[in-house]
Amino acid sequence: MPIDSDARTGNLLLDALSIPDRALITPHLAAVSYDRGATVFEAGDEVTHITFPRAHAVVALVVTTRDGRSAETATIGHEGAVGGIVSQGRVPASANALVQVGGPMLRLEIGRLQDAVARSATLRELLARYADCFLAQLFQTAACNAVHPIEQRCLRWLLTHQDRLTGDTLPITHEVLAAMLGVQRTYLTRILRMLQDQGLVRVARGRITILDRAAVSAAACECHARVQLHCEAVLGAVYGTDDDHDRIVPLAAGAR
Repeated sequence: MPIDSDARTGNLLLDALSIPDRALITPHLAAVSYDRGATVFEAGDEVTHITFPRAHAVVALVVTTRDGRSAETATIGHEGAVGGIVSQGRVPASANALVQVGGPMLRLEIGRLQDAVARSATLRELLARYADCFLAQLFQTAACNAVHPIEQRCLRWLLTHQDRLTGDTLPITHEVLAAMLGVQRTYLTRILRMLQDQGLVRVARGRITILDRAAVSAAACECHARVQLHCEAVLGAVYGTDDDHDRIVPLAAGAR
C-alpha cells in the first residue's frame, strides 16, 4: 500500500519534513516489519537501503569483536533512521544493525534518497542535522564506555531505550542487555539486583521496569542528558511547527 505523503508515517524524522519534501520520498517507501532479534544488515554488507523505524520499533548498532564479544554503539528508534545517513550508503556497514524491539519500519533505496536530496535544500539540511545528532550519540557512547562504571552505563542505556518506547517497562532480557553493555550476564544480573534494591528498577523475566525516571536520571552518568541537550539545540527547531499543539519533538532530544 502506498504511503500517503499528507499523513504521518510514525517516524519523526520523516514527519518533520514539509509535505513537498515528503512527497519526494513517500512514493518510494516500502513498509516492512521486523521481529525482535532480526538483522537489518550485518557488518561488511553494502548498505543499499535506509530503514526508518516506526512507532516503538528499536534498532541497535552493535560491534562484535573476534572473540565473540559485542557492545552497542548507537540506538535508533522512531526518531531517526538506520543506514546510509552519514556515508550516504553504498559502502560496507561497519556494524551489525540488530532489532531490539520488533515492529513496523519503512525502507528507502539509497539512490532514491540521493535523488530527493539533490532536489531539496531543506531535506539536505534536515539529514545533515540528524547526522550530527547521530554522531553525537556515537561519540558520547564511546566516552561513556571508556570512563563510566557499569552501573551508570546500564542506567544510561535504560533511559535511552525508554525514550523510544511507551511506558516504563522495557521488553529486554538480561542476555541482550549484557551483550549490549559488553559484560557477562552473571555480572549484569548482580548489577540489576543492586539497582532493584535501590528502588530504581524492577526486574522480571524478559523485561525491566523503570520505577522512578527522575531518580534513574540522577543516578546515571551525564551522557544521556548531554545527547539530549545537543539534539535539542540541533534538531529542536527542525522538528517543531508553528502550532504548539502539533509540535513534534524527537524522543532522542528528551521528549517524555
